[in-house]
Amino acid sequence: MKFLKYISTIILFFFATFSFAQIRVNAVLDSSKIRIGEQVKLDLYVNYDVSQQDLKIQWPTIGDTITGKVEVISITPIDTTIPDKNNPSIFQQHQQILVSAYDSGYFAIPGFEFVVNNDTSRPFITPTLLLEVHTIPTDTSATKIKDIKPPFDEKFNWKWYLNYIYWGVGILLFTLAIVLVTLYFSRKQKNKVVEPEKPKIPAHITALASLEKIKAEQVWKEGHAKEYYSSISDTIRLYIEERFNVFALESTTDEIMKAFRTQVVDKTSKEKLEQILTLSDFVKFAKMTPVEDEHRFTLENAFDFVNGTKREEEITIPQPQTNNQRTQ
Repeated sequence: MKFLKYISTIILFFFATFSFAQIRVNAVLDSSKIRIGEQVKLDLYVNYDVSQQDLKIQWPTIGDTITGKVEVISITPIDTTIPDKNNPSIFQQHQQILVSAYDSGYFAIPGFEFVVNNDTSRPFITPTLLLEVHTIPTDTSATKIKDIKPPFDEKFNWKWYLNYIYWGVGILLFTLAIVLVTLYFSRKQKNKVVEPEKPKIPAHITALASLEKIKAEQVWKEGHAKEYYSSISDTIRLYIEERFNVFALESTTDEIMKAFRTQVVDKTSKEKLEQILTLSDFVKFAKMTPVEDEHRFTLENAFDFVNGTKREEEITIPQPQTNNQRTQ
């Protein structure tokens, strides 16, 4: 019995070994020599017989680097193909790893372990690969000291100054327009008749003329005493504004008399002014009816106040002239 058990064990081991012997793994570099920073393809292959049932192949886990110097750039998914159409029973699994190195030297890429059917005691290992990384050769002639190259003569292109030309033409046209407009208006006004400024009529002349009109009309005889005294008061107030620069039209009698304290006016004229304004206020606001003598007396006081405070001014009437006459 022991002999039969021993024979059975040998037979099972033989079949297992024969079965695993039909699995082959391999790793291939498309180039074993690169320069620093160049990329190289690393292909992993697993070939097995399709007749093997429930075959489970565990691929190695690839990180960011394979060794300390060889870095992984990208990894493709695992694909399954039939590499030999004449032998369709052999399948092939393939994965491509893009690697690079950034330091010069010789780097050994260790074998990749594939575990079949969770048997970690007998993994399938690819052969070790050797990668040579060289520095970029330098051009020794480039290190020689050379003379400084002279500056290049850039070809003239008038389009560079196109914006300046536009601005210059625009400013020139604007200046020319101003000159033409100035000449046009200066010629237009050259022969224009200059109206002389009307002479200002002295305040006392205007006031005396108004009082003469009031005296001639004598509206108080027609029962219009209020209009009579209002006309006298307004005439005197307007005269005060033009003669003394006192705002008399909108001021009360007390305000006007207070303002006259600072005016150089004789006492008699001030008394006559106060009589005119006070009596006019009584007639306008208190509806007082003065006697006939007060009508004449008030108007005479108005004439005396204007004549006593008037300022004589000489009136000159200039003759009209043209611009040509003024420049001669």
